[in-house]
This record gives sequence, C-alpha cells and structure tokens, in this order.
Amino acid sequence: MSLVGWRETVSLPELDVSNMSAKIDTGARTSAIHAEDQEIFDRDGLAWVRFRVPASRYHRNLYAEVPILDKRKIKNTSGLAESRIVVRTLLVMGGHHWHIDLSLANRENMGFDMILGRTAIRGRRIAVHPGRSFLASRKPDEILSRTDSLKSKDDHP
Repeated sequence: MSLVGWRETVSLPELDVSNMSAKIDTGARTSAIHAEDQEIFDRDGLAWVRFRVPASRYHRNLYAEVPILDKRKIKNTSGLAESRIVVRTLLVMGGHHWHIDLSLANRENMGFDMILGRTAIRGRRIAVHPGRSFLASRKPDEILSRTDSLKSKDDHP
C-alpha cells in the first residue's frame, strides 16, 4: 500500500507537464487539468484537441496536442454538469506511473491547476492521508530550488 498526501507533485510526460502540484481529491470522480484555448481538429481521421495550460509560478505556458478519448458530462465544483473533453495520458507520481483519464476544465479560480480524482487512484493500492502533503513526491518549491542550485553549480567552475 502506498501512502500519498492530499497534495502531491505529479508529471504528465505525454503532455510535457512536469512537477505540477495536484490536489488528490477523493470527492471528485474524474481528474481534471486547467486547459485554456481548447481547439478541436482532425488528424488522420481522428479528433484531436490542442490546448494550453497557463503558466504558474512553477511552470511556463504548456501546449499540448492529444487525441480526444471522449466527451463527457462532468459535474463542476458547483454541482452543475458541463460537457468536457477527456483525454488519456500517462501520470507519474513518486516512483509510480499509470494512464489516467483527464478532463480539460476551466480551473482558473481553483487553488490547483490539477486534481486527481478517485477513479485515477482506484485499484492502485493507494491511501490518501488527509492531513499530510507530498508524501510520495517533493514539493514543487523544493524541486525548483534543487534545479536552481544544480544550475548555479554548473554555472561556476
């Protein structure tokens, strides 16, 4: 059994997203990421979507193009159903990785650019500690400061 905190640092390498702080939300069924400028297009007869994850203090603007898995009615934080595009992508959290379904949502007024819902962790032998953070991963600040210190060491002979 793996123990994770109520927030963890995750990566979505197929979307070029690394070291994003995500809320582990067992109250949410579906995982979601903040995605702006969504544009559906055709590639080789399949529906794809391109979108932008806006810059935060931890990352630059991120752009992705991925096949659309589905369009689903998903309840937002107010409990109202809205139609969302859903994609499937690889999630990396700590030393673990697996594919998840991820809805593209407007999360600009939320505290986290991403939530990891219960279907993403179901069957993975994961328990969520509601009072602790970053049990399976480092804090994004620690990752940035470690990267910055490595860069500064490389800058000086």
